[in-house]
Amino acid sequence: MADRVLFIGWNRPVPGREKQALDNLGKWAPFFSKLQADGRIESFETVILEAHGGDLNGFHLVKGNTEQIFGIRQDETYLNLIIEAGYCVQGIGIINGYIGDGITNAMTRYVKLIS
Repeated sequence: MADRVLFIGWNRPVPGREKQALDNLGKWAPFFSKLQADGRIESFETVILEAHGGDLNGFHLVKGNTEQIFGIRQDETYLNLIIEAGYCVQGIGIINGYIGDGITNAMTRYVKLIS
């Protein structure tokens, strides 16, 4: 059961690199689908946000366990996709997070700290 997530967010294409940004976006779903088929992640979602005046316009949310999430970040295809995205998309952000039992584990550490 997934207890960790990888959040990959972005703002908008770099002016003049819109086509490459769109091509890059199209490479992520096949990559994540292969990881899921191979059992290397539990699931993923790609979200495009409606206009809201902020600087987050979309994100990928990848779900898995700790080993799966950290394993993705060492994958050669992932590294190439992130480097390309950093070239053609503004505001790329990559954040690890918790879901499910991972939240309980993280909150246990917090409660221990403040007790």
